[in-house]
This record gives sequence, structure tokens and C-alpha cells, in this order.
Amino acid sequence: MARTMGTGNWTRRNFFRFGAVAGTAAIGGPALLTACSEVPQGGSGEGGTLQRIKEAGTIKIGIAGEVPYGYTEGGKVTGEAPEVAKAVFKAMGVDNVEPTQVEFGQLIPALNAGEFDMVAAGMAVRPDRCKNAAFSSVDYVTPTALMVPKGNPQGVKNFEDVKAKGLAIAVLSGTIEQEVAKAAGIAADKIQPYDGQPELFQALQDNRAYCGALTDISLKELLKQNPGAAFEVTEGFTLELNGEEQIQAGGFVFRKGEDDLVDAFNTELDKLHESGDWLAIVEPFGFTDANLPPDDVTTEQLCQES
Repeated sequence: MARTMGTGNWTRRNFFRFGAVAGTAAIGGPALLTACSEVPQGGSGEGGTLQRIKEAGTIKIGIAGEVPYGYTEGGKVTGEAPEVAKAVFKAMGVDNVEPTQVEFGQLIPALNAGEFDMVAAGMAVRPDRCKNAAFSSVDYVTPTALMVPKGNPQGVKNFEDVKAKGLAIAVLSGTIEQEVAKAAGIAADKIQPYDGQPELFQALQDNRAYCGALTDISLKELLKQNPGAAFEVTEGFTLELNGEEQIQAGGFVFRKGEDDLVDAFNTELDKLHESGDWLAIVEPFGFTDANLPPDDVTTEQLCQES
């Protein structure tokens, strides 16, 4: 079933012109936990985790505390990814979701160590991650943007502008934005990595960096939470790395070898996308039909090495 984006047909050409994302898409980070650690009893192995969570009626998820992708509010887990996951698992007969929060770069190591059963944190599908974990079908796409002072006095619209003007840029540690900033030739002393969104935002408020780079959804949500802040968000743009456009597409993450669980999850996730129920779930977090993944942007494609 072909999906449309916004008011017009979303073609592959248009996607590569305007799309690109990675939510808080950390690429690496030191291993907090080893992938060879034991997983929960009944977890590893095809069908094991699926059977266990259905019997328990509970799924344990990993989040990173990143707005709007996965965070806690009022003592409850919420965000785009947890809310979509809740709907998917409810359709699978699993009503309870238990969150564990770790740093974004530790999500896959903690998953493979058995701290939780899946990652619901808006994680971008990338080849290096696909080597260590299994991704669901693509859940959403979204561009990167810059948070800049109101009026954008330096007129920056992308990383090339930041480099040309010699400005400092704030990024999240281990993200695709950090990697692209380096590859774009921005001086190392002008790239400021931070562990979380609050720290990045504070750097902008303190004028330690002129702009901050994240997905446009994340930056718009930061502004919504700080209505008095003297910042604005640029239009989204496509990241490029080594001459190739980076498709920023997020999904859910599972341990390798749990094909039954991934397949069951994908079946219900696809139903949410096709029925329109997905949009109703994610709209409160700033997502629109423009964030629905085009049919020709697949996990298999995104996992391939360039």
C-alpha cells in the first residue's frame, strides 16, 4: 500500500531532497555492558522472549530520556516510541510496559545484556547498529535541523554554513550529527558534544555555542518546553556523510535471533501505520503524516553498508 506524505505523493526523489533523520541517533559510545552477558531467562532464542512476555503480560523496554522519543513524565513512561510500543503490544495481548532508562549510547549494550527486552527510544537504523541488534520495520523519518538565536543573525541553514562562519555547534555525544559535523570539516574545537538535551540547550543559553543540531522534532519540542527562550528552529535539511545522503529513519530494537518477536511486532506496527492509528498516537509528540516512512525506505536497505 503506497503511503502519501502531507498533501502530495511522497516520491523517493522528494524523500531524498527533504528527508533525513535520526532522532537522537547516537552511533556509538563506550560499552557499559557486554553483548555476551546473559539475557533474562527464556529471553534469547527464536520465540523465547515472545512467549515469555505473553505469559507475563509485560514487556520491558529501554529508553534514553530523550524528548519526544522516550522519556518519563509524572512517573510514567511516554514519548513517541513508548506510546507506539504500548499500542503494538496491547494488540499482541501484552498490556504492561516497564521502562529502564540508560544513556542513549548504552541502549544496545544494555539490551544485549538482558536489562530489557527491546529499545523504544527513536533509534536510527544504521549499519553499525544492525551488526549488533535487530531492528523493526521503519517507524518514522524526520530531518535534522538547527536551533539558533531568534532571527538567526548568522544566517546558518546547515553544517556547511556553520563551518564557513567558524561558529561553535552543540551536538549530542555519539550522534549522526556529531559524525557529520566532523566529516563536514567543522573544526574540532568548534564541535561541542553533550550527554543530553538539557545540557545541549544550556550550552546555547550560555552562548557557548551558536547553534545546536538535532532532529527538527526534538528541537521544536525543546522550544515548546521553554517558551520564553530566545531561539528558533531552522527548516529541516538532509545530512550528508562521505558524499552520500543519510536517510534518518527510526525504529525499535531487539536482540538478534528473536525473529518471532520481531515479526509479530512488525505485523502490528504495519497495521498501525496503514490504519491511521499511528498518526493519532504520535501527533501529541510533534509528529505528522510527513514523518510516515515511504514504502521504499526499508530496514533492510538502511542496514546495508554503503
